[in-house]
Amino acid sequence: MSLSKSIDFLLENACAVIQYRLRKEILKDLAQTEEDNLLEQIYQTPNFKLVESYAKPNGYVGIGMHTGSANLHETPLHDGETAARLLSYYDVPKTHPLVENFVVAMRNEETLRHEFSYSSSAVRFFNNKFVGMNSGFCLEILLSTMQSMLGYGDDPELDVIRRISFEAFKRFMSIGSLTEITKTRKSSAKYNYPYIDEDTYCPSVNHLAILAYTGKWRTAENIRLLADAINHRNTILPKNNDIKVKIKSDYYSVGLLLRPFHPFHAEKVDSILYRRILTEIAMLGVGERVSIIRESANNILEAIETDGILRMRFDLPHNKRYSPKSIEYPTAYVDVRLEPDYKRKYALECDLTFWAVQFLTLVKGAQTE
Repeated sequence: MSLSKSIDFLLENACAVIQYRLRKEILKDLAQTEEDNLLEQIYQTPNFKLVESYAKPNGYVGIGMHTGSANLHETPLHDGETAARLLSYYDVPKTHPLVENFVVAMRNEETLRHEFSYSSSAVRFFNNKFVGMNSGFCLEILLSTMQSMLGYGDDPELDVIRRISFEAFKRFMSIGSLTEITKTRKSSAKYNYPYIDEDTYCPSVNHLAILAYTGKWRTAENIRLLADAINHRNTILPKNNDIKVKIKSDYYSVGLLLRPFHPFHAEKVDSILYRRILTEIAMLGVGERVSIIRESANNILEAIETDGILRMRFDLPHNKRYSPKSIEYPTAYVDVRLEPDYKRKYALECDLTFWAVQFLTLVKGAQTE
């Protein structure tokens, strides 16, 4: 598998973020002076400067975290989760004061109590912060996911949530049908979907991300188990599946969490988190043991065979709504975009091609471990 044409294209055309990540993560040929220069370019980008401006004296960045406080935000980056995602996607070093202080704030009880005191719903989210860790929906698991993405996920403070995340996938292996863990809501509500209780183990996108960005759990046996669990999950889940998680007396949508993952196809975008989910599965080190990863890798290689550039059919009606062109900020509900200006020549192609190189490198790396 040669990615030389793709890499040459990126080295010639990509933005500073992609250049930095390509050379640091994949080529591993970045001298310190070059790294410092690229990081300085990243620190001058408008979105990084926005995140920097939202940092508070106590270290917390923004207002809330996935708490429905958009009316208080100057931009979506004013949300703690979105800010953390940008810092992670830009691969800002964990030793940077902005990152380091943010993580300290996320681990300080009194800081969090203050930061989640701005509304009754935020106070409730904080007071119930540990309720729903098994099912993947609570403040603590969000905080843990962001810390993992920022490079702190293998710290002892996150030992419990890492074990829970692994257990959520492991227990799914013994399930033959969702009806074994769901309950029927006795209500006349319009969207009266089945639900799972807050303490039910069930793999979520947050559990997946925590495992993807950490290494302490990794043994050959555990990686094989995760591969088997993901394959099993895809086998038993219905294509159109809407269930909720019951937290206390409220019901929350889990959407993508319990729908099958699909392999990559250049002609059809499967979901709004299409490439992000596939990347995080590949980051687990499962390689081609997972069927959708194997098929995705083959499809990507076919798509870039001619000139090394990955292109997707965003002109097709079904795909338009999922185009990276509509991604302005890295919220919880969008795919990853690294290029800041799609008006620049080849910017979209650089985003897609970097993802292709990253994904294929992760798959190949797993095969040789």
